[in-house]
Amino acid sequence: MMSMLPPRFVQPRSFYLTLAIVLSFPLSFPVRAQQVMQGSGPGNLVRTFSTDEAVLDAGETRKDLPCNVTSVKPVLGFDLRFHAGYEITMPLRELAGNEDLLTIIFRVTPQADKDGPIYFSQHYAVPKIAEDAKGDAYLSGNFDSGEGKYHIDWLMRDRAERVCSSSWDIDASVSARDKQGDLSVTANSVLASDNEFFKDEPPVRRDVPDGMLKVKVMVNFAPQHASSASLRPLDTSALVSILRNISREPRIYKFSIVAFNMTEQRVLYRQDDADQIDFPALGNAVQSLAPGRVDFKKLAVKNSETDFLASLLEKELKKDQPDAVILAGPKVMLDESVPADSLKALENISYPVFYMNYNLEPQRNPWRDAIGSAVKKLRGYEYTISRPKDLWTAWSDIMSRIVKLKPGRQMAASSQ
Repeated sequence: MMSMLPPRFVQPRSFYLTLAIVLSFPLSFPVRAQQVMQGSGPGNLVRTFSTDEAVLDAGETRKDLPCNVTSVKPVLGFDLRFHAGYEITMPLRELAGNEDLLTIIFRVTPQADKDGPIYFSQHYAVPKIAEDAKGDAYLSGNFDSGEGKYHIDWLMRDRAERVCSSSWDIDASVSARDKQGDLSVTANSVLASDNEFFKDEPPVRRDVPDGMLKVKVMVNFAPQHASSASLRPLDTSALVSILRNISREPRIYKFSIVAFNMTEQRVLYRQDDADQIDFPALGNAVQSLAPGRVDFKKLAVKNSETDFLASLLEKELKKDQPDAVILAGPKVMLDESVPADSLKALENISYPVFYMNYNLEPQRNPWRDAIGSAVKKLRGYEYTISRPKDLWTAWSDIMSRIVKLKPGRQMAASSQ
């Protein structure tokens, strides 16, 4: 075992790991108490097993423990730091048998500071799994960084010392046209990922003159990619950032929130006419999601997702009279669009409807989704949110339209 000098600590939330089992195996692995390795700076060492260090130093791809590792390229988040990581799949049959323990260790080395790698680790307790278990296990991990080039060495082992290992390089960079002010992390720095997305928002000072606004926000908490087995930290962070941006608008004095999930076809959380958004309560509700699980009863109903969306829109848009309804979330690609007959009951709504479509790779899927098609039929406005700059630009336009349309709505209401 390597000796250790006084380290620079990486906080326990520096590494986020999720595991979801799909298809015929309905349970997810229980997480053991999280263990975080002590990160080191230049001139310091990290306490590791010599065998693990040898695997990391070799930089070879090994599959004694069969798994597939895919690098997640750095993406500039709305918190103005880069988010990178990896995704893993492995057959459940490789974990069948008595209880086991999976250990993941990886290090991130800035190419501009090769003497200062940061190490992360995670342990997963594996329950007893039947020999005939079907399907795959999905894992994912992430870390944050500033601009720069980085090298990642990664391994996972079980109690039998079978090893899956890989290494790759990433480049965290942002073009001048997409940069909006300084980033929140200095270049060539590797930081803990803050996965406490639903912390309380500090109160915003709001006066309540006649021009103050009341809005309803409907958010689809779902992965960027419909095939993903989990709601990635990057996705959660983006959706919560959109909500926080709205919550900080001083001209809005009442919020109604509806959080839903299209895959599970259910409303997760509701908050009506609140002075501010209750983020901790929202977070507790989002944690109830069971990504990767399929309700076969709903699968048996043709176009059940379309029916759910149509019913949700009709109920929520007719429920009250806000100054605007704002929908947000990733693309929802359905076999059938919301029927025109279902939207007829909403043709006479007097407030504007906006759709903030969270889409990291719009060039790969440029087609309008089911929510966007419904919003278009309601003469609403759609915005593609791929980068922090998109969010600021879209919100500025949304607020200008709401403020501009409000006097007309007031005059129309007073004349009735």
